[in-house]
Amino acid sequence: MTQTQALSRRRVLKAATGTAVLGMVGFPAITEAQVDTIKIGHLTPLTGFLGQLGVYGQNGAKMAVEEINARGGVLGRKLALITEDSVNPGVAVAKAQKLIEQDKVLVIIGEISSASAGAIMEQAKRLKALYFNTGANSDELRGANCNRYTFHIEGCNTMYTKTIGHWQKRQGLIKGARWYMLTADYAFGHDLARVSTRFLQENGGIVVQNDLVPTNTPDYSPYILKIRQANPDFVYLNLAGVDQTTFLKQYKEYGLTYKLAGGVMDTIPFWAAGIDALSGYWQSLWYHGLTNKGAVAFTKAFTDKFGGPPDNQAWGDYMGMQIVAQAMTEAKSTAADKLIEVIEKGMKFDLLKNREGFFRDWDHQLLQEMFVVKVKEKDKAKDKWDIFEIIEASPGPDESLELIQPTKAENACSFAT
Repeated sequence: MTQTQALSRRRVLKAATGTAVLGMVGFPAITEAQVDTIKIGHLTPLTGFLGQLGVYGQNGAKMAVEEINARGGVLGRKLALITEDSVNPGVAVAKAQKLIEQDKVLVIIGEISSASAGAIMEQAKRLKALYFNTGANSDELRGANCNRYTFHIEGCNTMYTKTIGHWQKRQGLIKGARWYMLTADYAFGHDLARVSTRFLQENGGIVVQNDLVPTNTPDYSPYILKIRQANPDFVYLNLAGVDQTTFLKQYKEYGLTYKLAGGVMDTIPFWAAGIDALSGYWQSLWYHGLTNKGAVAFTKAFTDKFGGPPDNQAWGDYMGMQIVAQAMTEAKSTAADKLIEVIEKGMKFDLLKNREGFFRDWDHQLLQEMFVVKVKEKDKAKDKWDIFEIIEASPGPDESLELIQPTKAENACSFAT
């Protein structure tokens, strides 16, 4: 045996800690802890009507991995991100299975479509791999369809609804008001319409119509004419992705003055519509106008790297990677059961907001602040991305983070099923 061969053998023996290397007869194996990299799967739509959001999410995840690796990685190992496009639920199922079984990722983060997220959740449960949902809103994912292998960083529909709803209620805007809904015709939209209608009606609002709208609808004129005929007090949007942009632009063109509100707001489609097409008060999971130290640093780093500020989806996927890294460090393990155990104990996370957040142990929803935002007057906007001013955090600083969450009665989850 040469000196080089002996040195190589000693290195393998030292790294292996006495187990056998697969496929190498006579050599001890490298355990999971000694594999060179920790593989993380990033699965999100990069094409289709949600693709513009997915690209921002991908950039956020990549930036997080670079930062984590620059400070030494996790448990002495670097992270490796494997990204796939989940353009629809069928593709999401196949890609999730590939990432876990072939690419050997230990965790999947990402997704925006609630239908696709549900499909990924089933694969994660079946294959006992962790999934961190960073963009899908449906309450059902945390309710009837919940499972112990999935954690939800993105806010659920009830959180979005209650964030703006509590503010609207205090302003006296709900009771007796007539609301006209436009709803995305798939799992996310159906769920959002259900929880939004429930909240409005419980507080004295009247939903006069709920039109189901196919995704990628190019012409909203038939819906806008129906809105004009109905003469509501508010038009309530349960749309997503480019459909938000298309509607907002056409609504502006028709010159309707009925106030706009919504069950959800994504920053990128609002940026694409332009400030001239925007009005009213909305809700946001995160906004780059936050002034705390962590948010300012994140916004600057992202802007320097990608030429514009991060949106709420970039924040979500960035936080997904940071949360995974922190949990692995705390657990001193990459094993799914160890990570679940440490997170369920109430581990706190810096969310680049005013307050730390943590996951509920019974449905794995991240408890966190959201924000009521107001569309800025055009002459006060510093640039094309500066479209909102933050009105308030919800829950407030002295309120429980449970305030905007679905209750067990509203959103029962059982990990036993």
